[in-house]
Amino acid sequence: MSSNPESVQQIKESLILQKVSDYKLLVKLRLSLTVVFSSVIAYLIALPSGPINWQGAALLALGGFLVTGAANALNQVLEKDYDRLMKRTANRPLAAGRMSVSEAVLAAGFMSLFGIVLLALFNPWASFFGTLALVLYAFVYTPFKRIGPVAVLIGAVPGALPVLIGVVAVDAQLSALGLILFGIQFFWQFPHFWAIGWLGHEDYSRAGYKLFPSVNGEPDSAAGLQSFVYALLLMPLCFGLYVIGMGTLIAALVALALTIGYAVFSWNFYRQGSRKSALWLMFYSFGYLPLVLLTFFIDKI
Repeated sequence: MSSNPESVQQIKESLILQKVSDYKLLVKLRLSLTVVFSSVIAYLIALPSGPINWQGAALLALGGFLVTGAANALNQVLEKDYDRLMKRTANRPLAAGRMSVSEAVLAAGFMSLFGIVLLALFNPWASFFGTLALVLYAFVYTPFKRIGPVAVLIGAVPGALPVLIGVVAVDAQLSALGLILFGIQFFWQFPHFWAIGWLGHEDYSRAGYKLFPSVNGEPDSAAGLQSFVYALLLMPLCFGLYVIGMGTLIAALVALALTIGYAVFSWNFYRQGSRKSALWLMFYSFGYLPLVLLTFFIDKI
C-alpha cells in the first residue's frame, strides 16, 4: 500500500514544528529575549550621544541570546530528571524524552562558542562577563537550587550581568553606569523571584528544590519582608544614574515612582502572604525593570 504524499508531507511539517517548539523550550525563548532586551537597552543607554549604532546592538543581541540560550539548555540537561516532577517543566523536551541529552549538549556547545565569540568582537570584558554568566548559572546556581535559598542570591549575579555586559560592550571597562545598572537588575530579582517562588512552592518542593524560605514545609513570610527591603534598596540606585549624569531629574523621579510601586506591592506581599498579593507582585515585577530601563533610554534620546 503506497503512502499518501499529502499525509507524508503533513507528518514532516508536524515534526519540523515540534522540533522548533522544542528548541524554543530548550533555550527558554521568552526568558532569553527578556535578558537580551535588558542588555541591549543598557548598551543603548551607555552609547555616546549621536547616531545609534544599531549594528552593534544587533550583534550584542545575537551574542547575548546565544550565551543565554546555552546556559538555559545546560540547566535543563542537569535538571531533566527533576523537571519531570514539576507540572510547569514536565513538557520540556529533555524531561519529556523528545530530545536526547547529547543533542542538547551539542546545541549548548555551539551556542556558547558562537555567542562568546560574538561578545569578544566588542572587547574582552564583554566575553569574560558572558562566560561568567553562563558558568555561574549552569554550574553553580543550578546545583545550589537543591541546597537552599542561597541559590537565589547566587543566581541573581548571572541574572544581573546582562546589563553590565551591555555597558562594558561600549565602555570596555567597569564604570559607575555599569555597576549601578547591575545593582538595579540584581536587587530587582529578589521580589520578582520570591513572588514566583511563593506561587510555585508546592511544585518546587515536589522536585526537591529548596529555593524559597520555609518553616515546617510552609512558605516563610520573611521572604516578603526581604522583598520589601530589596525594593527599597532600588531607590538610591535610580537616583544614582541622575547623580552620575546619565539621566535627568525627571527620569530619576519616574524611576522612583515605579520603585515606590514595587515596594508597596512587596509590602502587601509581606503583610498578606496570599496568592493574590504574590500574583500582583509578580505581574508588577515583569513590567518594573523594562520600564525603568526604557525611562532612562527615552530620557537620553
